[in-house]
Amino acid sequence: MTLVVKIGGGAGIDAVPVVEEIARLVAEGERVVVVHGGSQLTNELSERLGHPMQVLTAPNGMTSRYTDAETLRIYAMAVAGQMNTELVALLQRRGVNAVGLAGVDGRLLLARRKTALRAVMPDGRVRVVRDDYSGQIEQVNASLLQLLLGAGYTPVVAPLALGLEGERLNVDGDRVAAAIAAALSVETLAILTNVPGLLRDLADPASVVRDIAAHELEQYLPYAQGRMRKKLLGAQEALAGGVRRVCIGTGSLAAVLAGEGTTITASACLSESTAVSSSSSYIAALSAEVRR
Repeated sequence: MTLVVKIGGGAGIDAVPVVEEIARLVAEGERVVVVHGGSQLTNELSERLGHPMQVLTAPNGMTSRYTDAETLRIYAMAVAGQMNTELVALLQRRGVNAVGLAGVDGRLLLARRKTALRAVMPDGRVRVVRDDYSGQIEQVNASLLQLLLGAGYTPVVAPLALGLEGERLNVDGDRVAAAIAAALSVETLAILTNVPGLLRDLADPASVVRDIAAHELEQYLPYAQGRMRKKLLGAQEALAGGVRRVCIGTGSLAAVLAGEGTTITASACLSESTAVSSSSSYIAALSAEVRR
């Protein structure tokens, strides 16, 4: 079996114990693809290099990193340089023959650049931003990952994609993990983050929504704040692509896989046509919210 694990790059996430769990799974014969983020490190490098992070706020209230040419260079240093090589080294230290990849390697991740983003300025006016280097995944080179997995390697993927004109693009790590999970037809995608799951009350860590069926996701959308909205979008994209369940949580990978966080499962009770229709309408609605 193959498992896709997304290790978040936000503040407060300790990758070391997760790496140890992945090493145990690999030793037991599990094939694992690791996808990681790098938001916190990118923020820190941006400050140190005198180019602080800027945030774009869409008319619907969603926020995203403004990725101009300089920010893209810093982002690449963070995710494809430091984060990726550190995770590969940690895995190698534990006997896992890991291979670090950015999405530009072997055309692993192809994305379409978002050439015109609508952003609300501090004075309330809406401006179209045209120099942003972010994108949406359109294709995954699954055969490259299968080749590596079949040869006994553990791919570690940085969310830096290749644009249709050969440019590098910042892509969302959760949606990268979802796209890879769907392309590999895996049963489970685990998204490890710095919150215990989808919370009914942000002030109460114990208010985790434990189980959600795919066709029920829309009713839980009002509880999703900030980055959690994109995680739900990634989860729905993965499920629509054939993944059976998506587990979202923090801390131990084993605990999250056992249901300690939020587990979203494919809706077996729905007919195939109804499930596809439900997935398509939900993705369209949620995509409209996060489109930048």
